[in-house]
Order: sequence, then C-alpha cells, then structure tokens
Amino acid sequence: MDQWLATIPPVLIILVVAGFVAIESVGVPLPGETVLIAATLVSLDGHISPWLVWGAAVVGAVVGDSIGYLIGHRFGVRLLTVGARRFPQRFGPERIHRAIAAMNRWGALAVIGGRFVAVLRILVGPLAGTLRMPYRRFLAANVVGAILWSGAVVLIVSMLGQAAIEIIHQFAWVALLLVLVAIVVVAIVVVYRTRRAPAVELAAVEGASGTGGPGTAGPGTAEAGTGALEIGDLFLDDGSLSPLAARAGMVDGQTGIANVPGLAGVSGLAGVAQAAGVVFRPVGRTIRRFPFTTGLFGVFLIVGIATGALWNPVHQQPWYQSIAYGVPSFLAGQWWTLVTGTFFSQIPLHYSLILVGLIVGVGWAERAFGSRRAFGIFAGGQIVAVVGSLFFLLAARSFDSPWADHLGTQYDVGPSGGMLACLAAAMITLRAPWRLRAQFALFAAVTVALIYIGSLADIEHFFGVVGVMVVAPFIQGFHRKRGRPSMREWRILAFAGLVILAVVEIIGTLLPSDDPGTSTSSGASTWVDVLIDVVIIALIANGIRQGFRLSWVIAVLLGLFNVIEFVGLAAYAIIAVDFPPALFEAMTNSSLWIALLVILWLGRGAYRVPWRRSRRVVRQTDAQKSPLEILTDDGGGTLSWMTMWKANSYFVTADGDSFVAYQRHSGVAIALGDPVGPPEKLQQTIAEFVAECERIGLAPCFFSVSDLTLTEAPDSWTHLQVAEDTIIDLPTLEMAGKRWQPIRSAINRATREKITFRMTTLADEPWSIVSQVRAISEEWVGDKALPEMGFTLGGVDEALDPHVKTALALDENDAVQGVLSWLPVYGDSVEPGEQVIKGWTLDLMRRKDDGFKPVMEFLIASSCLHFQQEGALFVSLSGAPLAHADDAGEPSGIDAVLDSLGKILEPLYGFQSLHNFKTKFNPRYERMSLLYRDEADLPKIALGLTRAFLPNESLLGIARMGLQR
Repeated sequence: MDQWLATIPPVLIILVVAGFVAIESVGVPLPGETVLIAATLVSLDGHISPWLVWGAAVVGAVVGDSIGYLIGHRFGVRLLTVGARRFPQRFGPERIHRAIAAMNRWGALAVIGGRFVAVLRILVGPLAGTLRMPYRRFLAANVVGAILWSGAVVLIVSMLGQAAIEIIHQFAWVALLLVLVAIVVVAIVVVYRTRRAPAVELAAVEGASGTGGPGTAGPGTAEAGTGALEIGDLFLDDGSLSPLAARAGMVDGQTGIANVPGLAGVSGLAGVAQAAGVVFRPVGRTIRRFPFTTGLFGVFLIVGIATGALWNPVHQQPWYQSIAYGVPSFLAGQWWTLVTGTFFSQIPLHYSLILVGLIVGVGWAERAFGSRRAFGIFAGGQIVAVVGSLFFLLAARSFDSPWADHLGTQYDVGPSGGMLACLAAAMITLRAPWRLRAQFALFAAVTVALIYIGSLADIEHFFGVVGVMVVAPFIQGFHRKRGRPSMREWRILAFAGLVILAVVEIIGTLLPSDDPGTSTSSGASTWVDVLIDVVIIALIANGIRQGFRLSWVIAVLLGLFNVIEFVGLAAYAIIAVDFPPALFEAMTNSSLWIALLVILWLGRGAYRVPWRRSRRVVRQTDAQKSPLEILTDDGGGTLSWMTMWKANSYFVTADGDSFVAYQRHSGVAIALGDPVGPPEKLQQTIAEFVAECERIGLAPCFFSVSDLTLTEAPDSWTHLQVAEDTIIDLPTLEMAGKRWQPIRSAINRATREKITFRMTTLADEPWSIVSQVRAISEEWVGDKALPEMGFTLGGVDEALDPHVKTALALDENDAVQGVLSWLPVYGDSVEPGEQVIKGWTLDLMRRKDDGFKPVMEFLIASSCLHFQQEGALFVSLSGAPLAHADDAGEPSGIDAVLDSLGKILEPLYGFQSLHNFKTKFNPRYERMSLLYRDEADLPKIALGLTRAFLPNESLLGIARMGLQR
C-alpha cells in the first residue's frame, strides 16, 4: 500500500486518506487505519508532510462519523422498530432502553475510545445517531477521538517506522478483546442490579405509601407504568427521545428497564452467577442452533490464543513453515498443513475479518443447509481451494512464469477458501433474480482479484468459489426447479460485465502494483487499448442494458477482437514455451472478455430492441374482439372500466381473448389493474405481456392488482401493497345499528333540507347540470395543492361516458350540491354479446364547498340502496393510494417507505383522510398491490407512476408543490 501511495501526487494521498477514513467511519468496513499507516510511512521519505496526513485523517474521521450519525438518526429508529417486531428477544424495548441509558452515561467515552478499536470505529457513528446522543456532545467527542487516534498513529509510525505496524495492529486487536470483556462484565453488573430493583422499589413504594398515600411512586419507578415497555415509550413522534428515555442512566441506580424474570430476590454470588447466565443465554442458543459455526469459531480463536498468533504475526514464528500450506509444503510431503493451516491467520488484524467471515459465510450456509452439509461445503471448499491452487501453480511454472515461480515459494494460512465456498453455496438459496446477481458479483470479485492482484490467497478464493458453482446442483438438489435467466437478467449481467471491464482496465493501467512478484505492473495495458475499450463501452453500455440489437453487435465484435488477441498470445506462449510477465499482462484484459462474450452469446435473444424509437412499440394482433368486447364478455376487477380511458394503450394476447391496458412512462409499461380476459388464461396473459415489454426494452409492472393476479405472477416477481379496496356487499346491506348512525343522520338531514337523490347518465343531462358539475370540480381542484390527477383517478370527462352512472344531489332549486360517478364492473356473461354488470366502482367525488355538508355520505348511501334494488352484488368505494386501515399493522421495508410517502403527501391530497372517510360505510377490505420484477425497478417505476398520475406536471413543479405544503 505504501509503495502505491508513493507513486501518486501528495494531493491525491490526502484525498485517499481522508476518503478511506471517512467511508470507514460511515459504517463501511474499509481499511482506513491501514491507509493512514501507509501514508505516514510515505511521509517519512519527505514525499508529503506528516502534518497533512494527520489533518486529512482528522477531517475524514469527523466527517465520516458525522455522516454515520445522520444516517443512524434518520433511519435508526425505524430499523429498531422492525428489529423489535421481528426479533423481540434481541431488540426488545427493554434492551433498547438499556442501550440508551448506556449511551447517556458513557456515550462520549464510547465515541472517543471506539475510534481506537477496529470494529467499534465502524459502528459508533450510526449507533450514536440511532440512540439519539446529542449531536453537540457527539461532535465534541468525535473531534477529540479523531485527533487523539490519528495523532497517535502518525506519531508511533513516525517514531518506529515499519515496526509500528505490528504494534498498532496488535493494540487494535487487544483493545477489541478488552472491549468485549468489558461489555460482558457491564452486562452482568446491569442485570445483577436490575434483578435487585424489585425489592428496592417495593420498599420505596411501601415507605412512600405510609406518608404519601396510595399511588405514590418511588424514585426508581418508570413513567411507562407497570406494563411492558414499548418502542413508543422511548421515542416521540418526531423521533426524539421521550422523557423516560432521556433520563435513562442519568441517575445512579436508575435504569428504567424491565426486570429480568427469574432473578428477583437473588443476591450474592448466586445472583452474580444467575446474572451471568442471563447474559450468556443467547450464546447458548446460538451454539445449539449453529454448532458447526460456533465450534469452528471457537477452535479458530483458541488456536490463535494458544499459539500467540492472535497478537504476533504467525509468519514470524519458527514453526510457521511446518503448519502453513503451499507448493513447498506439498512437495515436501507435509499433507497435514492442509488442516493445520486452516486455523491460523497471517497477521492479527486479519483475525477480526476472518471471524466475521465465519459468522456470515459459514453461519449462513449452516442455517440454509444444516450442520452436516455446511461442514461438507466448508471442508470441500477449503480442500479444492488449496489443492487447486497448488496444481495451478505447478502447471503455470512449466511456462517459466516469474509470477508463478514467485508464488511457488510462498506459504499461506487461513480458512478463506472454505468461507467463500460457504458463502457461494448460501447464495444458491436466494430468490431469483438476486441469486444470479449475487453469484455473478462474487465470481467477478474473485476473478478480478486473481487477475489484477494475483496473490496466493486470490488463487485459493477463485478455486473455492468456482468449485462450489460447479457442484451447485448437488448442493441444491437436482429435483429443485431451476429456471433460466430472463431477457432482463441477461442484459443486466452483460451491462455489469462491461462496467467491470472498463473499471478494471482503467485501474490496471493507472495503479501500479506494490509487489513486484504479482501479476500486474504499471502500464499493464497500453493507453490506446484502454481508451478504445473504455470509449466503446461508454457508448454501448446503456444500449446493452436496454437490449438494443446494435449495441449487442458492437459488444460482440469488440469481444471477438479481444478473444482473438488472447488466443494469439496464448498460442505464442505454448509454441515458444515462453511466458514472460509482459505476455501475461497483455492477456489479462482479453481473458475477461471471454466470460463477457459467453454471457452475450447465451443471452443473444435478449437483444432485439430496435435502435429507432419509432419501431419500439408493442405489437398489435388482429384480434376478432375489441378490448371493450372482451371486457363486457369476460368481466374484470373493480378497476376494469378504467382500462377504457383514452390515455391507455392495449396489449392483446395472441389468441385475442385477453388484454392488458397500460401506460408508458419513463421506460416503464404500467399495467392498470388486473389483466382482462378468461381467468384460466391469466398466467398466459401476464407472461405474454412481460415478454413483449422486455422485447422492446420496457420495464413491466402491474399497478393496483388483486390477489388473484399475484398468485398467477412469475415466481421470481415480488409485490407490495399500494392501497386497500373498500367493498360494500349489497345483498346483505342493512343500514341499521350504531355503526350506521352517522349515515342515517346524513340521509335524515337531507330529507329535512329537501335534498333529493337522482341516479342518471351525465351525458344525458342538460347543459345546466353538466356546467354545474364542471364548476364544482374546478372549484375542488383549485383548492388542492396538487392538480387534478389521472391514471386511476377520473374527472368529469370520464364521467360523461354513456356507460358510467352519475349520482346527483339536488336541492329544491335543482342546484347541484354534490356528484358521484360510478364505473360499471362487468361479470362473465353466459351468452356471447350479453352484458352483465355485477357491481359498480366509485370514481369522481365532488361537492359544493358552501353547500350541503354531509352530501357525500348521503350520495354514497343512496347509491348503494339504488344499486341494491337493481340486483348488483357489490359497490367498490375504490382505494386511496398510499393509505391503509388503522389496524393494518406496522409497515416494514418498502411498505414503510410508502407509508412515509403517504404521510408526506397527506397535506397535498389527503389520501389517508379519504380512506378514513370511506370507513364510515363499514366496508370489507381487499388488498391492492404493485406487482413488479424486483426492487431494482422501483426507482424507475416511481418516476413512471408520478408521470402517470400527473401527466401535465413537470418534476420541477412537483418538487415545488412539495416544498409549499
């Protein structure tokens, strides 16, 4: 690292130090301390002032921790809420309250001390923001910690040079162990003191009862009452700490947390023992659930402590070559090194990374496949990684490769080959399409590391990952259904491959290697080659992502050129039996093109989108029936009539029996409601529509679909709730009882004030009535912060359709007080051409601002009674977007984001208020969902929906309205 930093200008060194330290402090596990040490070593040669290095580290630490604090402050409470709901034993309110108390008392010391500990350095900023540590206090501690930490590192390295690296790394590891021990001790003390609280509080309450009367609380009681503590007791609506949480830990002996069950009245050594049992109880559960992972973790840690490798680099030990694996060990017949080398790490700092890797990689595999199979995957992956790298190096040495000769003398230790094998195996359990994406990312990472770093560990990682991918069917089971990638997945993989190629070519050319024995050096590719590849990639990458045929042809030609170059160089090496470093360097970029060319060829069917925009249209079939005829014959859902609106386009299936109404916005084909057609052909209709959208480069989605469509959707697709349809069943409707009292009151008041109801067709009404309806609608729109919306929200023009019914509330002078429009919901007809209306859906709702106040209640109730007499089965009051019933539960994930968006838009449009109004009619609820391929489409879908609902408003205008709310 220090050799590389010495080759770049001082300004870039400052930026690199500040950037790495800042990103690490935000919460990303980057080696910020290692970069700081390397930069300080460079400063010893006079290349840069150590004061500048120190200042860059201070600025990076303060800025990074502040960003981490803001991230925790913004999203931490929501994550705690989700954690408390899903994992109540680990993220319960009592535990969160305890953490807040600790942060109140020891937060400043934690921020300062955490800067010196590798793992805490990553967590302290987001954790302080989540637990609402005052920012001024956090900033002061952050600045002090950054100055002390960076100053100590720069000073020690400046005084001791290279010898300081081991001292600093050892200190960081020992400090982490001390922190873990301190956490355990503090936890035991807290639990011990907590279990004594009942007796103390009882005495205080009894003493206070004698003087202050019943209900007088002692000093240790909490305002939350005697019930269980909840998240709402800790955080206010604005996210700030409640008074209860704000005082936690500020007074000695007062924690405010719930008592630990089973410990009341126990004191002395027995109490300490039981408190320790409570603290270590989660460890016991983890051991029982993950025996192999915890056993491997324990053996690895015990071996490191017993041999001193935890604080002294193992390669400095005299017995290192007897336990490390490598080509020399293999040639000497030391077969046991394959086992012994697994339980060591090269340097103490790597132990923390390996232990985390064991938990994530091996633990995930054990959870997915069980202990026995996880053991087999780890052991097999480690063997394949080590033995495969040995045979690879022996084969490479036959070509007189200096790189292979150099690595052929190296030794290595560590379980990283088995860990990555477990990680690769666990990725098999991911749902599509993330399974393929994760596997591609992991394969790309180990491949690029092999080519551009080329250490012995990189070779092991490559063989460990590739070995698992080869035997994946045996791990997963041949009986399990494995689908082929979709057209979109082929495009995404090729696009990612192009981006990776461009990045690694630039990095491989700009950045020299700091190890003369590795595979690359400065100028691994000529600037001309890199410039040609990068420029062409920049021109065609977006076209590959969208599936353009011309971009695919150019990418294939460029790939063939690089592959021909690779083949020619390889042929020269084999014939001449000469494999100099320059030849290997010239072949590295070309070899990556082979993998990309395979992806482009296998997914060639995904690149059929015409280059010309005018040709990128949905194919139309010569259907015998129009969409209107299909709708009236086969029926549809509650939103089906909205598919007849003029803004929609239609995709008709090949057999002409079904159609999908959609709108095209921002590269997204947004289907409106359920596909219309025979129910038994629903799955086929969805598949044909999706295939056609992907053929022309559109992202398909279905908006406001019913659960029936969700069951027929592709298995890899996902969904989220966007609204709730409110249904009133008419055959059983009786407006009796207390729940209907407000509705009956509105009807009785209308009778007293001589307001009459009329169900009509607005197109048949005289001009005087229509003009009043338009005036009321324009008055309503003018009072809204948002303009009149479209897509699923119709207006007066849609109400003028002859198929649509209109409910009018008229006073004694025939003045319109309110108006509703009802859209027909057709059912499956028995005879061809027969039209059966099974229900009605509410669309337009407008009332006169200074007119009869409960006119909406009167109109909806009167309409329901009217349709009941006609024999309709139901009335849908439709669903308000981004709104849900009060008892729908706490949202999580993307649903929580939509819930927050609905609250933001509430002052502008009143979605939730509209939903609450409809609850007066005691409806039943049916979920309305957004069906989409995966989360990667959501940003584009959000933009497309914005365009669909507000087609005449610019994004700047929408942002301006949001700021004016």
